[in-house]
Amino acid sequence: MIRRKDDISVLERAIGHSFQNPKLLQQALTHSSATDTPSNERLEFLGDRVLGLVIAQTIVSRYPEEDEGTLAPRLNGLVRRETLAAIAEELDVGAYMKMARSESKNGGRRKSGMLADTMEAIVAAVYLDKGLEAARDVILNAWHTRLDAQDDAAPIDAKTALQEWAQGRGQPLPQYETIDRSGPDHKPVFRVSVRLTSGEQAEGSDASKRAAQQKAAEALLNILDIRA
Repeated sequence: MIRRKDDISVLERAIGHSFQNPKLLQQALTHSSATDTPSNERLEFLGDRVLGLVIAQTIVSRYPEEDEGTLAPRLNGLVRRETLAAIAEELDVGAYMKMARSESKNGGRRKSGMLADTMEAIVAAVYLDKGLEAARDVILNAWHTRLDAQDDAAPIDAKTALQEWAQGRGQPLPQYETIDRSGPDHKPVFRVSVRLTSGEQAEGSDASKRAAQQKAAEALLNILDIRA
């Protein structure tokens, strides 16, 4: 269901932030296909950095004995696009997004990429509205169950899991190759392939080579029916 503008207070309550400047939230909810108003692309860029900082600071504080090799998969699991999209769904963000009618008819309000981008933009909007502490409060409120779920053990990222699987069977390290780069310079999309010497291979795409490699590794783990 598409929400009316006067329902935006419902979203504010779900986020846990009342905007001094509501235009920031409106922009955060505006997809680039809605050409009559500024889109959320610049806010996405900023929100990604704010989210990464807050989550990194949080896990460094929660796990003072862990080194970078253990903290990195914790961070990756919490800021990956699938996590962002899932949180956006929990907050019903898709119902408030502004986009072209054609995009909406094509399921834009349920697309994980668009939901993830919008969630990043919301984080940036809160940061610009009331600063880092307000953004931290919103992030920790929305991410708290996922942060708590990591207390028992650090997750293993997909690349590490695939590497361990290959080495456990006497194979060389998986080989990654960037096979395509598309999109504008400010928002590139990399397509990466990964291949094992035993012949299995898969592809993944994302906004950075590292993230695309993770996606490719995840896809190959799925083919091999292995959980990271």
